Amino acid sequence: MQTLSKICGELGLKFDGEDREISGLNTLQDAGASEISFLENSKYASQLAATQAAAVFITAEFAPMLPADVTALVTDAPYLTLAKASALFAPERLEHTGKASEIGEGTIVEEGAFIARGAVIGSNCHIMPGVFIGNNVTIGENTVLYPNVTVYRDCVIGSDCIVHSGAVIGSDGFGFATTKQGEHVKIHQNGNVVIGDDVEIGANTTIDRAAFASTVVKKGARIDNLVQIGHNCVIGEYSVLVSQVGLAGSSTLGRNVVMGGQSATAGHLSIAPFTTIAARGGVTKNVEKAGVYGGFPLMEHKLWLKLQGRLARLLKR
Repeated sequence: MQTLSKICGELGLKFDGEDREISGLNTLQDAGASEISFLENSKYASQLAATQAAAVFITAEFAPMLPADVTALVTDAPYLTLAKASALFAPERLEHTGKASEIGEGTIVEEGAFIARGAVIGSNCHIMPGVFIGNNVTIGENTVLYPNVTVYRDCVIGSDCIVHSGAVIGSDGFGFATTKQGEHVKIHQNGNVVIGDDVEIGANTTIDRAAFASTVVKKGARIDNLVQIGHNCVIGEYSVLVSQVGLAGSSTLGRNVVMGGQSATAGHLSIAPFTTIAARGGVTKNVEKAGVYGGFPLMEHKLWLKLQGRLARLLKR
């Protein structure tokens, strides 16, 4: 915990109001009474009135829209200020003190695996050589981690999961703020990854940890090799992501979504349950109705096939 006044001092911001203890950062919608949020994009200004945050990094223009009990931390660059503040809450990369790890009955940990302090591994798991399990990781029962899997600190993997070689769970999301001079300031990704039960993750797949809260892969999902899942994504139950799928940050997939090879999403959008995106489909806006879609820009797959047929006939003339 840090006090609001101390944080403002570290960031060079004027502080005038009730001092509070602050536990971290979060979005306007999800922030609690001990968290700081921010407003950079005016399209989210409607969320100011209902925010439960202790304070908000905000420009002078929008500060009057905050509730009376929320402290306005006025800055010309809220997103850049957030990036600088994120460093104040970043945990140690690897801690060598604290509670010892716990390993359940019947679990096999092969020679060459590393398990950090605070990790909890359930019964009848198999942890193979070269696996790295960070501080405070939780793994359920009957889960297999193949050689050279990396699970960063604070992440959660459920029971009956399979994670194939070279997969990385909880690496930093691709987040930064850019100054007026074009320099990039890292936004420390202080959330985690939560993987549900009965999930299989392919070789060399990467699932980024959240900037705030969690990146979530729900029960029964099947993820192929070489898939990239960005920070704060939510993958619905029993969804299937085929090789080389790429999801930009904060993409939300409903239950049983299927994405073909090399298909991808832009960030901050959602796909309806039981939707299929054909191979190389490019999702650039919300998909609100279940169906089969393909192409770029995305369209109904039948329409895309007709379009390709007509183009082929034109080329023959």
